[in-house]
Amino acid sequence: SQYLAYAKTVWQGLSEKQSLSIEWLLPRKKITSQQLLDSLVSGRDVLQNTPVYRQYNLLKEYLKKYNNLKAQGPQTIIKGDKKIYKLKDSSVTVAAIRQRLFLLGDMEADTHSNIFDDSLQTGIKKFEQRLGYKEDGVVNKVLLAEMNYPVDKRIEQIMVNMERSRWVPVAVKNDFLLINIPEYKLHVYEQDSLAFSMNVVVGKNEHKTVIFNGDMKYIVFSPYWNIPASILKNETLPAIKKNNNYLAQHNMEWNGGNIRQKPGPNNSLGLVKFLFPNMHSIYLHDSPAKSLFNEDKRAFSHGCIRLAEPKKLAIYLLRNNAAWNKTKITAAMNKGVEQYVTLKTTVPVFIAYFTAWVDRQGKLNFRNDVYKRDSRLAKMILKNPAT
Repeated sequence: SQYLAYAKTVWQGLSEKQSLSIEWLLPRKKITSQQLLDSLVSGRDVLQNTPVYRQYNLLKEYLKKYNNLKAQGPQTIIKGDKKIYKLKDSSVTVAAIRQRLFLLGDMEADTHSNIFDDSLQTGIKKFEQRLGYKEDGVVNKVLLAEMNYPVDKRIEQIMVNMERSRWVPVAVKNDFLLINIPEYKLHVYEQDSLAFSMNVVVGKNEHKTVIFNGDMKYIVFSPYWNIPASILKNETLPAIKKNNNYLAQHNMEWNGGNIRQKPGPNNSLGLVKFLFPNMHSIYLHDSPAKSLFNEDKRAFSHGCIRLAEPKKLAIYLLRNNAAWNKTKITAAMNKGVEQYVTLKTTVPVFIAYFTAWVDRQGKLNFRNDVYKRDSRLAKMILKNPAT
């Protein structure tokens, strides 16, 4: 009994009921009591023979490093004496920044110099990349706050994401799409190897993008946008009352008792959308608001996921369909007539939530907890795991 309880805790983490309570709707990996008992009787440790998702052990190594940082004593707060620090600046703050980046592993040496030189700029760019900021090599107040982020909280963040890593499959054998909400990225995988990634826009805090999975089935070129009931009530109808020409100005029309926006370059869904039917009414789509993809933090939508490079995804999904090529896809996107295309093989889509992970260069990445989900999970696993 003790072995079964221990094994499930180590390999599986919190129960599925607990993960559902914090709105993690992705399917959980499974292990049966029979598998655990067989391993006990045979003398083979199932925990060694049944691996967890690779991020678990990668994060575990960094957990050791951050615990060592904590053991070195309280972290000194770097105090800024100006708004930004850039190449060739001189300040005691520059020396403090250099020391912090050395401790965090973004610089190979600490020269204790007060001069903002090329090596420091390189270190800052590495730090910016790991935390999802533009790599401009300039330290502003936001970046300084990230450098001052408490080590205790980073340790908590690592542990929370180790727990999430227990929940997901060790590997997915077929092609799939993964959207990591806090990273604002879509990753396309082939046989569990990364094919390419692109920036995305996700839901605002008040319109959270749901953590779940589905199967991509349709591509819709030159789509209509059927305005959701909540947007119709709260935004569109009040706008119509104020402006009689609102529908015409926004290329909209009544469609029965609803309003829809006609296909075109200014359509809110852009020139193409990707459907994986689900109860949450979430899908991927193009967007005319291209400038938002250049922002560091991209939580701007009503819940659906906007793509920075939708044509690239369409070309990829139709790559094995002889009826479609880049030219035909471009034409369909700009035709102004809605056209559905059914994929020959559905493609799994996973919408996940990880605020810490180790990238393919072996670097520890952190992202802001955009939906404030880390603290609740931390409380469950660190303070009161029985609840």
